Amino acid sequence: MPPDTSDILQAEKNYLKNSRAALAVMREKTGALEIHSADRVNQEFLKAAIYRRMKELEDDPDVPLFFGRLDYLEPTDETFHIGRRHVNDALGEPLVVDWRADISVPFYRASKTEPMGVGVRRRFGFTHGEMTAFEDEDLTSSAPTEQHSNILDAEIERPRSGPMRDIVATIQPEQDVIVRAGVDDTICVQGAPGTGKTAVGLHRAAYLLYAYRDQLSRAGVLVVGPNASFLRYIGDVLPALGEIEAKQTTVEELVARVKIAGPGPALVDVLKGDARMAEVLHRAVWSNLNLPKEPLVVPRGAHRWRVAAYEAEELITELRNRGIRYGAGRAMLPQRLAHAVLLRMEAAGDSPDDRVQDSVARSRPVKQYAEALWPAVDPAKLLFRLFTDPELLAEHADGILTADEQAMLIWDKVPRSAGAAKWSVADATLIDEIADLVDRTPSLGHVVLDEAQDLSAMQLRAVGRRCSTGSMTVLGDIAQGTTPWATPSWDEALKHLGKTGAHTEELTAGFRVPGQVIEYAARLLPTIAPHLKPPTAVRRARGELTISRVPDSLAAAVTAVREVSERPGSIGLIVPDALVAATRKALHGIAFSVLGDEDDVDAHLDVVPASLAKGLEFDHVVLVEPAGIVAGEADERTGLRRLYVCLTRAVTSLVVVHNEDLPAVLEAA
Repeated sequence: MPPDTSDILQAEKNYLKNSRAALAVMREKTGALEIHSADRVNQEFLKAAIYRRMKELEDDPDVPLFFGRLDYLEPTDETFHIGRRHVNDALGEPLVVDWRADISVPFYRASKTEPMGVGVRRRFGFTHGEMTAFEDEDLTSSAPTEQHSNILDAEIERPRSGPMRDIVATIQPEQDVIVRAGVDDTICVQGAPGTGKTAVGLHRAAYLLYAYRDQLSRAGVLVVGPNASFLRYIGDVLPALGEIEAKQTTVEELVARVKIAGPGPALVDVLKGDARMAEVLHRAVWSNLNLPKEPLVVPRGAHRWRVAAYEAEELITELRNRGIRYGAGRAMLPQRLAHAVLLRMEAAGDSPDDRVQDSVARSRPVKQYAEALWPAVDPAKLLFRLFTDPELLAEHADGILTADEQAMLIWDKVPRSAGAAKWSVADATLIDEIADLVDRTPSLGHVVLDEAQDLSAMQLRAVGRRCSTGSMTVLGDIAQGTTPWATPSWDEALKHLGKTGAHTEELTAGFRVPGQVIEYAARLLPTIAPHLKPPTAVRRARGELTISRVPDSLAAAVTAVREVSERPGSIGLIVPDALVAATRKALHGIAFSVLGDEDDVDAHLDVVPASLAKGLEFDHVVLVEPAGIVAGEADERTGLRRLYVCLTRAVTSLVVVHNEDLPAVLEAA
């Protein structure tokens, strides 16, 4: 007779209680560790290590400690509970196994056709951290069809509010393959809306930090997102998985060597983001070298040692041909000149050593001579000169940029100095390129780049040099490219990132966006990205889609917001950027926040400017005036791509209200 399910559930609840108690003991022991070191640096290092470990062992009672169980058939009939982090008992035996461990792989990939040694896979259902249900999937059964998991569906569709949460309990087999790719592999993920590409990228970062801890703790992991609101939205995912070492930033922050005032004119920024600018800047940097006209004379004691001008020129040429950075060559030239002096000393019968060479290299005559031939380059000042001196720009852009393009780059109104200039993000990216030509940018171990399709060639180069010796996870959707400089293809983007050997995966199975919604939005694909496969919704719930033409779209939107507010889950009111101010007034008396404000992802209702919707999701979306969203962009194609983004933010329901005519491609059935 099979055991009573209530008894099984109670036993698992007891197991969860014991596991939480064991985790508390682990944390208590870590906090009780005493640091004994006479070295203050070692003390601080150990304190930081203990702090990180304490953070990793934090237990949130609302987050399940484990979400599944594997009953292995072979080789030892063992049972493993799969969770967000490893927990062991007082004897060191595992109570919960980290989802990233090899033993956990079958939880995500095992099937009846390939059970991977597992007899039963169990999933647990939770409500506010309390275990409420379980499901067993018999992988040894001869039944021809796979058992459907209601718990899995419920977890995927569970209403949310506030920041993004992890998907560790619902990772699908095709996602797991990407997550567990090796640390040396660069993976590009072309993901349709709702396919979980952002979550996959974050979980891959967590997996790599687990599987290659020593390597990546030294080299570093960086997550690069499109804007600060997006980073706040995803900010809790890695800490929830026990990883606090990965840093997060935006492309703008990445290149902010100067104060950024804002975007420049679109056409100018498109040109500044063109890959051809790299060669213009390369020429400009190296044009600072000067050929010697006089010999180097170094007085030392009773002697005056001379290095002929032609020999100094040969030294410069030799350094230049080595392909080193400008700054490295500048640092090496005094030593090269000093070595030439030492050769003359030796020829005269002296026996100088390395200390003498260092002394000569630091001497005033050598330093002044080297400075005149190989002067320092300030990246911001160099770009300032290029944009204020048409003749200088023409010299370095000859054969690369047309005369009209050069004229576009010259500032109409010249600032007093580089420090007083109002730099755009595109300018800052060029300054970052110059800085890398002068001194090599340090490389990280791994970079996760989200919404990569929106970056210019020069921005992609800026990110790529941050992991020139590391690997990347590149995430995006060509159909959601909404900048004038959006990349036309992943091959092009990967070339600029310096990762031409990357493997590209295409995710089309949408677990987040309901079927009705994704099918409606997909009407735009033949126009905005005809080469992409249309996404498919795999959820059983078809979702809800309402489209209404109304006399007053904002008033109708407020009514729709009031109606969905009675249902669980987050609400996103997506409006054209031009209507944000009017929307604030229309929502008088309703609590809300506007995306872009501080703590914007903590509200139940977010007013979302269309330009900031990318990468976010809400249980319920009310979208105002699709035509206004399209009209807010520089061209129709970009506007339709922006609309595609906005239409695909809903997890449960989408309400579209409009007074203006809908775009023709949406009207077409």
